[in-house]
Amino acid sequence: MALSEPHAVDERESRSAGWHASSGEDVLARLSSDRRGLSAHEAARRMGEHGPNRLTRRQGPSAWAVLARQFASPLIYALLISAAVAFAFGDLADGAVVLGVVVLNALIGFVQEYRAGRAIQALAQLVAEPATVLRDERWTQVDAADLVPGDVVSIEAGGRVVADLRILQANGLRVDESTLTGESVPVDKSADPVGPAAELAERRSMLHGGTLVTTGSAVAAVVETGDRTELGRISGLLGGIEQTQTPLTLGIARLGSTITKIIGVVAVVLLGVALLRGFPAADAAMAAITLAVAAIPEGLPAIVTIALAVGVQRMAGRRAVVRELPAVETLGSTSVVCTDKTGTLTRNEMTVRRAWTPHGGEAEFDGVGYEATGRIVAGGGLAGPLRNLLIGAALANEARLDGSGDRRTVLGDPTDGALLVAAERGGVELDELFRNHPPRAVLPFDSGRKYMASAPAWSADGVTYFKGAPEVLLAHVDPVEADVARTVLDAYTADGMRVLALCLRYGPEGDAVVLDGRRLELLGLVALIDPLRPEVVDAVEACHRASVSVKMITGDHAATAAAIGRELGIGHGSPMTGAEIAELSADELRHRVRTTDVFARVAPEHKLALVRALQAGGAVTAMTGDGVNDAPALRQADIGVAMGRAGTAAAKEAADIVLGDDNFATIRAAIEEGRRVYDNLVKALAFVLPTNVGEALIILVAVLAFPVVGGSPVLPIEPVQILWINLVATVSLALPIAFEAQEPDSMRKPPRDRNEPVLSRFVVVRTVYVGALMAAVAIALFLVAGPGAEVAQAQTLAVTSVAFFQIFYLLMCRTLTAPVRSVGWTSNRYVFAGIAALLVLQASVVHLPFLQAVFHTEDLTVPQWALAAASGAVVVPVVAVEKWWRRRALTP
Repeated sequence: MALSEPHAVDERESRSAGWHASSGEDVLARLSSDRRGLSAHEAARRMGEHGPNRLTRRQGPSAWAVLARQFASPLIYALLISAAVAFAFGDLADGAVVLGVVVLNALIGFVQEYRAGRAIQALAQLVAEPATVLRDERWTQVDAADLVPGDVVSIEAGGRVVADLRILQANGLRVDESTLTGESVPVDKSADPVGPAAELAERRSMLHGGTLVTTGSAVAAVVETGDRTELGRISGLLGGIEQTQTPLTLGIARLGSTITKIIGVVAVVLLGVALLRGFPAADAAMAAITLAVAAIPEGLPAIVTIALAVGVQRMAGRRAVVRELPAVETLGSTSVVCTDKTGTLTRNEMTVRRAWTPHGGEAEFDGVGYEATGRIVAGGGLAGPLRNLLIGAALANEARLDGSGDRRTVLGDPTDGALLVAAERGGVELDELFRNHPPRAVLPFDSGRKYMASAPAWSADGVTYFKGAPEVLLAHVDPVEADVARTVLDAYTADGMRVLALCLRYGPEGDAVVLDGRRLELLGLVALIDPLRPEVVDAVEACHRASVSVKMITGDHAATAAAIGRELGIGHGSPMTGAEIAELSADELRHRVRTTDVFARVAPEHKLALVRALQAGGAVTAMTGDGVNDAPALRQADIGVAMGRAGTAAAKEAADIVLGDDNFATIRAAIEEGRRVYDNLVKALAFVLPTNVGEALIILVAVLAFPVVGGSPVLPIEPVQILWINLVATVSLALPIAFEAQEPDSMRKPPRDRNEPVLSRFVVVRTVYVGALMAAVAIALFLVAGPGAEVAQAQTLAVTSVAFFQIFYLLMCRTLTAPVRSVGWTSNRYVFAGIAALLVLQASVVHLPFLQAVFHTEDLTVPQWALAAASGAVVVPVVAVEKWWRRRALTP
């Protein structure tokens, strides 16, 4: 007896009890409770045993850990070592500049990362609601956190379920479980047990935390609380997922590691050569540091960050909000998009698609019903049997349309609302119909009966309308008509539509609006579906043209998923269900997922397994979703995309990108933008790295061949001037590349392999020869300045020639393989703004006294400026010839 304070059931036993498969009385017995609930004393005891009904909040990394992670880069290590050596030898200015670059890059990364990763906290908020519970045999309200297993609670329409419950008694209960299961429409619930092997979406006797009661009421027993609920299980899945690195992050890390190793080897060799040539130890060390500073692309992290930020702003204009900067590029390298069905591919609104009558033929609706705002699209009227069918659908109805004119909202069940919309679009004046024929008696829909009935004030003889499951109502109509109707029913269900039968019965009823064995007259069948968004088909085709596979993963029925897949041109063959996924090993699933595009009736762990299987096969995977059940897969995917309108807080917090319009077409646009961002990043790298190669060669040649004067080596460019080039000149010219337009063929190429290096072989070759050419120009102008010129003026001439070299090379990098005219000389105005800015800055460094003191420069004459400009322009014909030769060699 519940009030006798028995021992609570063991947790492991409760997890294996199969609450959905046991009767209500068995469940209460297992919980050592009964329909009178628990005493306050027993509830307190169980609270001590089970803990409060809330999800455990798992803390993410501390702020210090996030900050420390920003320094875990080979390039950063090299810069820190360079700064430390500079400080050790008393070169405070150079050391401070290098250290400042490190700190700035670390702060940028820290701000980006620390704002992310709050998905589990969002999950915990879903159960923070009051609950009506039976304590000491009296109904009372308590905080949801105070519920314990064995409590008996009451649930009403509009309330959120606050724990996992076993239904004891239900009255017309329907529950929206879309955030947990992906089911597109509210599901009927009852107290009847279901089979032990029933999947989560089929457990009609259970209510799960975080779901929403749409209609009806229930009394239920609390069976699981806190982390033991389905919501808690999903939270556990989410907490166990490690953040994956994006292809760009991996590529930049590999590039940085390679650069650092090369710099380390060359610097050590240079140090040894300098000592052999008789350099003082301090000068030899500074020469090695100077080479390292020259070769390290200090501005690269800032260039990558700003290029990604530009992509973020462009994507915001296309209704995609990016939470993590690298996610911009990751979409561009995506090879598989796993998309939810409801609300992403479809409108997430039940709409009448077809209406059939035994004597009046068939009507097809264009699929446009009420939107989220409730807008009604006017349609032509229907007459005869079809009109009578729609009138019956309106009268056998528990919903209403609120508002007036062409703006309506549905009050009540979405399916009933869709029937009202269809009736109005078919010419039925709903307000007049309800005013003239108010309901005289109504039998609400019940999942046990599977039908509802309504007897309106119609005539002296009376008439009753029935609406419900075809398998129930067709058993009461003329057998010949029933056989014809079943043929139509099979065709509709094969197309993934939900079908309702409408019947009527004449005669006075009183309040007895029930099936009682008398024959019904079949009005017809109504088929409903959640229709595709009109732009989705083109978006899917665009993905296929770009060699991006689209896979649909939904919690909905297999037949519905298969029908949507056929409309989209994906999923040829049978869909795979969650039960099938659960039976496969990781290797088997990895092979099956390659050839299957539609997955139905999947649970959160199945979605997670699918994403991992795709990643194990080498795919860069994007996952879309809006529900709590999608959060683990969103976090696991290389790029998680959440819905901004219909998405839960958990989904949005787990995702990298949030779509403002919940539209798959926006994903296609984001992929396009991601490819543009990556192409421009490669162009930026192709522009930046030759400068570092050229500067390193300048220092190397100087140490190997230039004289030592006064115990110090003569350098064509001093370390502080190298920092000027790397941090100011290079960055100011590289940033405009982020604004270059998309390459014309970017969406006709396959996505790049995630293991492909950031720099292709031809870019590496160009980097080496352009860097060597830059070094040759700078050294030549340093020597051309002549014996009569001061060393500082010769160095200034060399630095200025490098600046002009960069200006002309920037124009050649606007497209890596095509002539510059193919992208249009004026298509990117930021390029010329960057050039103008650099010319002003370079003139300031050359001629302003306070900057001359900082950067060790001297005034240049007009002929010297002209010589520097002409020398820098030599890169244009060289790269143009190389582009021409490459295009000719690659043309069949």
